[in-house]
Formats: sequence, C-alpha cells, structure tokens
Amino acid sequence: MASPAVKKAITEAALQYAKPEGKVFEYGTAGFRMKADLLNTVVFAVGLLASLRSKKLSGQWIGVMVTASHNPAEDNGVKLVDPMGEMLEAEWEAYATRLANAPLDKIADVYDELIKEIDVKMTNPARVVFARDTRASGSRLVGVLNAALTATEVEFVDLKYMTTPQLHYVVRCKNTLGTQYEYGEPTEQGYYEKLANSFKKVMRGVKVQGSLTVDCANGVGGPKLRELMKYLTGIDIKVVNDDVINPDALNFDCGADYVKTKQRAPPSSKAAVLDRCASLDGDADRLVYYFLDESNVFRLLDGDRIATLAASFIGDLARNAGIASKLKIGVVQTAYANGASTDYIEKVLKLPIICTNTGVKHLHHAALRFDVGVYFEANGHGTVTFSENALKVIKNTEPQSPAQQHALESLQALTDLINQAVGDALSDALLVEAILAHKGWSPKEWLGTYTDLPSRLVRVEVNDRSIFKAYDAERKLESPPGLQGTIESLQSRYNKGRSFARASGTEDAVRVYAEAASRSEADDLATRVANAVSEAGSA
Repeated sequence: MASPAVKKAITEAALQYAKPEGKVFEYGTAGFRMKADLLNTVVFAVGLLASLRSKKLSGQWIGVMVTASHNPAEDNGVKLVDPMGEMLEAEWEAYATRLANAPLDKIADVYDELIKEIDVKMTNPARVVFARDTRASGSRLVGVLNAALTATEVEFVDLKYMTTPQLHYVVRCKNTLGTQYEYGEPTEQGYYEKLANSFKKVMRGVKVQGSLTVDCANGVGGPKLRELMKYLTGIDIKVVNDDVINPDALNFDCGADYVKTKQRAPPSSKAAVLDRCASLDGDADRLVYYFLDESNVFRLLDGDRIATLAASFIGDLARNAGIASKLKIGVVQTAYANGASTDYIEKVLKLPIICTNTGVKHLHHAALRFDVGVYFEANGHGTVTFSENALKVIKNTEPQSPAQQHALESLQALTDLINQAVGDALSDALLVEAILAHKGWSPKEWLGTYTDLPSRLVRVEVNDRSIFKAYDAERKLESPPGLQGTIESLQSRYNKGRSFARASGTEDAVRVYAEAASRSEADDLATRVANAVSEAGSA
C-alpha cells in the first residue's frame, strides 16, 4: 500500500490537470501518442507507473521518453523503457492504460490497487531517468512527469534533450554498471565515445569513400549528430534539415517517414547523382538510405536493405573468423518486408528468417532467439542483437591467422558500434558506412544485390478497426468473415502478387500492403484489396 501522505500527494498533484472529455487512452506499440495538448494526464499516469515499475524491479532504473517520433510537430507522446534498454514488458501496457484512464480524483486508488495486484514492495527504492525530443510541448510535459515522480518520492534524473536511442542506451548503462555486462558510460558523452571508438576499430585498414548527406528531419538527431561528429574521424558527413529552432519544421517534408512513404528525396535535398544520402526520423531511431541513379531516378535503400547488408557482412566475418558453425545467425522480418528481400536472405545468404507481428518489441523478442539476430522494419527501425554465447565465442576464440584475427576484432568492434538496446539511426548509419567501406560498394552496388518487387501501401479509413483481426504474423485476417478469401482470390490474379490488410495500432484505419511483379499490377492489387477492406469495414 502507498502511504496516506503519498496518496494525498498524488491526488493533489493530479488535480492540477484536466482530463480531456470522452477520450479513451491506450498504451500501444509506441506508448501513448496523440495531439500534445491532450497528454498532461497521460504523462502523469506514466510517471506513476514508472515509479511502480522501478520498485517492482528492486530499484533498477526505468526510462521515460517524451517524443512523438516521426509524427507532426503538434503531436507528442510518452513511453517507458525497461532496464536493459528494451520496450516496456507487454503485460505492463495494460497497467499504463488503466492508470491513464483513471479519474483524477481516484488515480491514487488505482495506484494502490496496482501495488496489490502486481505485488510491489513499497520499501524498495524507485529510480527514473527521462529525456525529451525538441518539440515545443516537451518542456511542459516533462514538468508534468516531474510532478508525478515527486509525488511518489522517486529518485530521478532529467537528461533534457536526447534522441530516443540515447535514452535507451543510458538506461541500459545505468543498470549494468559494475556488472560483467557493463554496457558503457551512462552519459551522452559516454555514448559518443563508445560509438566513435568502435567505429575507428571497425574501420581499421579501410576508408569511407565520398561523403554521406544526412537529413535529420529538423529533430533532435541534428544537434546530436553534430556532437557525435566531433568524436569521429575518417568520415565526411554533411548535415541537412537540422533546424530545431522553428518547431513547425519538425518532420515537415523531410525525415525517414517522408522518404519511405513518398518514395522520394526531401525537397531540401541538394544531393548530386550517386551521392549517398540518409534520413533520420524526428527522434533518430529510424534510418533509410537513398540516392539518385545516373538517370536521376530516386532509389530507396530501406530497412530491408539495411538488414540484408548487415546479415551478409556479419555472416562473412563469422566465416572469416572460423566461428560460423558456432553461431546461429538469423533475420527477423514483418509482413511488410519486400518479398524479394525474403528470397535473397533465404536463397543467397542462406539464413533462417522469422516473421513476426509489426512493432519493434515483437522483432526484438524474436531476434533474441538467435546468437546474432538482425532485424529491421522496412521503415528503417532496427538493430542487431548478440547473445551471451555469441559475445563469448567472439571474445574467446584464438585466431589461427592474421585474417582470422582481423575478422574477430571487427566482430568485437561491431558489438560495440551497434546499439543493441534499440534501433538507433546514428549507430546504424555508422554500421552501414563501415560495411560499404569494407565491401568497397557504392549505393548502386548495394541496390544491385536484388531487385525489389514494386509495392504499394494504402490507408483505408474504417468505422471500427477492432473488427479486423489478424493471425499468422498479421499476414492473414480471421475477421471480418470472408475478407481473407477475397484477398487471396485477388492476389492470385497477379504475377508474384501478395497482399495483406492489418488494423492500424494508432488510428481508426486499416493499412493495405500489396506487391506484384510490375508497378501497375501492385497498384491495381492494392486498390482492389483496399476497396474490399472498405466494403467490409462499412458493412
């Protein structure tokens, strides 16, 4: 039970805010995310839950990130980060939802109910670290978070502006300090030093050719990338779209989500033909690459491409190091992954694939089944995980030749260069640059590894998205009845046709994905499936 003093403090602090009328909140894949002016009471609830989560885990540090990632500037959001830098344990999402929907004069009672239900030992300490992106609403929301943490007598640290992956990194570092799994120095500077040192080691004996132009979505990634560049050597990075002074510029006509969905470079991009370009999203956890070919045609290198590049390079290093037989390397994808990438991984790289539901928490969980698990959503959010066994094998293998030694050292450095806690656009960009340098590839050669099937993503507004229930890693629908049969019948009419529909996690809409051998067939299939979804959704 919470003490009467704490309950009183919670109620008094909560009643400083007003709950939006008729709004029901739900903790989803990205935490809570919506228009920023609706978020005060939600952020307060998250502060309460963060204190319970930390106490339940005997005082381990819990992270809270205030961000709406690739959403427009007027939105904001909040999510919790677990001790190893991973997403909040799924079971706790329901507790977050319950607190967020509790009436403000009863929120202390709901807090008390959760203490009993989750069996939280209230004598345990609670420790929380939090940060925010550059949105104008961030400082207000952090003030609300502060009020909730103060009411529940939590020890907390405000890290001010950070990318989402930097916060995940700090949380993991704080919880592993002084253990055999020590992850690094739990500061922003520690993050830069770790990335820069490991990049230098990975790049031993090779040089990055040309420069990389990075579009920072006018978000927090801009100033943080500029800071990282002070620590880096041997790479020429040109930063564009790093205006964090004008709040409306965030994610506007730029950023990874714009490039991926519009299939074109940001209008602000001044890149020349064949120049390597990359875009981050608003909180710098997504990364996509692209270039203009000799015919001035835009070419996208998305998360699928980054996954195949990383898996191929790590596989080569493991073979060169003589440890391929000791490591199970695999790739995790979602239904959105292009069918051509799946073919390439299975038939050329000869690596196993797991397909999961959309959402990083599902991919990350599946990646941990491998010694080396490579996962990237097509939108550019992903990372590589290394198991305890993989780290031991890499560290303890005695090299039999200079080539083996070089491969082992490169693998060792990669385990530090990659932010294993979460997808991290800055870390992933350095990974891609290192691999291209080792392979001696331009983006054109990277693109040439396989040819993407043309695809189309369509958003269909529906009255009630909850009637669209998916199974088989969201590749098929069990309801509404008959709709899956219609989709299968439609896709069978097209060469290499594949389509699926899944309910959005954040809005009353269904997303329809379709791919086929030609652009016109993919567009046609997407339109027909979208029409079928629309009919089913209005029936």
